[in-house]
Amino acid sequence: MTTQPDGKNAPRPEDTQPEMPLVEHLLELRNRLLKMVLAVIICFAAIYPFANELYLLISQPLRDLLPVGQTMIATDITSPFFAPLKLALVLAVFVAIPVILYQLWSFIAPGLYAHEKKLAFPLLFTSVVLFYLGAAFAYYVVFPLVFGFFTAIGPEGIVELPDISSYLNFVLKMFFAFGVAFEIPIATILLILTGATTPEDLAAKRPYIVVGCFVIGMLLTPPDIISQTLLALPMWLLFELGILFGRLARREVESPDATDASNE
Repeated sequence: MTTQPDGKNAPRPEDTQPEMPLVEHLLELRNRLLKMVLAVIICFAAIYPFANELYLLISQPLRDLLPVGQTMIATDITSPFFAPLKLALVLAVFVAIPVILYQLWSFIAPGLYAHEKKLAFPLLFTSVVLFYLGAAFAYYVVFPLVFGFFTAIGPEGIVELPDISSYLNFVLKMFFAFGVAFEIPIATILLILTGATTPEDLAAKRPYIVVGCFVIGMLLTPPDIISQTLLALPMWLLFELGILFGRLARREVESPDATDASNE
């Protein structure tokens, strides 16, 4: 038995059904994990034949800014093999994210209330879209500006020959940083729905949030003001968006209780 927001004791969906033994829970979790791994393997098998072409695509923002006659190099003899391989594996995980999150959703959904399910799936879908939008923002907006800044400030007479492995590590870090940063609205909504905070409290702490966004931008991006600002400003705007939708989500959660009270 659990307590609803209005203080009434009400059973969760699993309380109205025979309790599943622990072994069956573990078997269900194992099956879900196997499906996630299988999805990643299938995506990797489909992506790997195009790994070299994909590396050329992902390095395009930097190669376009290199002086004529200069190109990227491999300082390790194994880099031409392992760099595209690593890229294909990471992209396979990125592509399989919808399947991974769906399997997680299918595992936890039976234990949710109806109104929780009504909100959980849109949040799940939105989190996937926001992660992809963050990665796309990094590729199309941040990379050209950051690489343009780095290639322009170098001392004269210095030949820039970026290493393919170092470049891949850098862009993957940026993809991850911006993808996670774009999840701020989801995190804000979840904090509000769980009662950890309220939209009013978050709005009152706005100055601290803004400073925190710039600190995170400083820690997750290269040491230049451009990339730090390009991460901090979207984080702040997404925080404001999270407060807005958090208010709407809280009303949606509270509405079933208000309806029950009026019926009584």
